[in-house]
Amino acid sequence: MIETKSLQPLTRPQTLHASVQESLKAYIDENRLRGGDPLPPESFLAQQLAVSRNSVREAIKALESVGILETRRGIGVFVRAFSFDPLLEHLAYGLRGSLREVGELVEIRRVLEVALIEKTVEMIGEDDLAELRAVTDRMRVRAEHHESFADEDKAFHLLLFRCQGNQMLSKLIDVFWLAFYKASDFVNLDNPNPLATWKDHHDIVEAVAARDVEAARARLDHHYHGILGVIAKNGETAR
Repeated sequence: MIETKSLQPLTRPQTLHASVQESLKAYIDENRLRGGDPLPPESFLAQQLAVSRNSVREAIKALESVGILETRRGIGVFVRAFSFDPLLEHLAYGLRGSLREVGELVEIRRVLEVALIEKTVEMIGEDDLAELRAVTDRMRVRAEHHESFADEDKAFHLLLFRCQGNQMLSKLIDVFWLAFYKASDFVNLDNPNPLATWKDHHDIVEAVAARDVEAARARLDHHYHGILGVIAKNGETAR
């Protein structure tokens, strides 16, 4: 049987709530707990920390809110497997209604994708190119009917980098996209030329298909500058 390390009594009662959280996180790290592993009962944790069960309960709730722990009713408290969901929710909430911060988020995403497009050019196969072209075809039809193509936009950027097999990259793109749309309500921003937005995506695909790294970078960069222009224009209108 593997011996686990014990919790230590708190030495900073003046910041009790935060201290309990830090102690629980330290317990998880020191005992190398992973997603799905259980924590000891609240009564044991309270005794080890020399605090009330209510303090432990509040700390657990706080750690649940940031995705570190999860409570399974009638079973106990468990370490939660890593997920970007809490980050996404907090990011979207924090950015809501602020086009300046949304613009900064888009700039970070632009740098990330432009830097990594070379690897896509090297690795992408015909199946992914066919799917990308199908997505851009749907974009064109929606643009011609002045309809939003937010779902197609999300699918496009995930497909563009899928060939790299980088799960962290895919999750980051997903986080950036969802936070951007939730925070800015971009589908309701005034885009004066949706067909130009469609053509940006079309040109990116064709540059990638031609294995032209510089053209792919330039067209992806141009696409993001277009988005930033729409955000800036709407920000000026709001002011």
